[in-house]
Amino acid sequence: MPKNRNTFSSLSAWRRRTVAGAVQRGWQWVQNAGAVTAEHPGRLRFGRIGHGTRLAFPQGTVFGEPWIELGDHCIIGEQVTLTAGMMPGLDLGAEPILRLGDGVVLGRGSHVIADTTVTIGSNTYCGPYVYITSTNHSYDDPHQPVGKQWPRMEPVEIGPGCWLGTGAVVLPGARLGRNVVVAAGAVVRGEVPDHAVVAGAPARVVRTWDDQNGWQPPLRTPTPIPIPEGVTPEQLLAVAELTPDEV
Repeated sequence: MPKNRNTFSSLSAWRRRTVAGAVQRGWQWVQNAGAVTAEHPGRLRFGRIGHGTRLAFPQGTVFGEPWIELGDHCIIGEQVTLTAGMMPGLDLGAEPILRLGDGVVLGRGSHVIADTTVTIGSNTYCGPYVYITSTNHSYDDPHQPVGKQWPRMEPVEIGPGCWLGTGAVVLPGARLGRNVVVAAGAVVRGEVPDHAVVAGAPARVVRTWDDQNGWQPPLRTPTPIPIPEGVTPEQLLAVAELTPDEV
């Protein structure tokens, strides 16, 4: 009897492994087939989608795409929302509303809501669940539900080379300079100068950089050592496989 139970258990484990493998391969096929690129835009007709740009499947809410321009080599994660205009079906005029520069990365579950112009500079990276919006609810009338009052809209501009950490929120009217770091969970409004680090809700500048003084306050961690030029991927893999005694 124990031998039979072991046999059934082995068969059951084999079936589970087989089914799991089939499901994973099937989902990988669906993800590849459902991804949006310039060559395979599917139902989405963006004003521009650059070479090498890819929207992972499943996509989040996307509308107003004729007024959305995506640069080259952008990475748009799963369930990312990209909208231009307050609702689908509006004529937003001749100019784009939402622009992403080349090499922009939007992490999984992020939202970019452009009821008026939103510009994200080249090589800006956003972690998961970042929220960027040009619109905010107003509550001027204390007798009306907030959701029924006409919202306020202001353009948003994020400079090139920025890094927005997980869960960061960028509010209407925000203008971020070049190479700005936004800490995870920060809520940004107003202007942020070039080469600044902001944190908190509302966000405030906690570190700045200039040619004369460098970073102030000084960085507490050593500068990362870059990979030397000419090192191949195979060599990196070989180093990763070394044991501590061999390093």
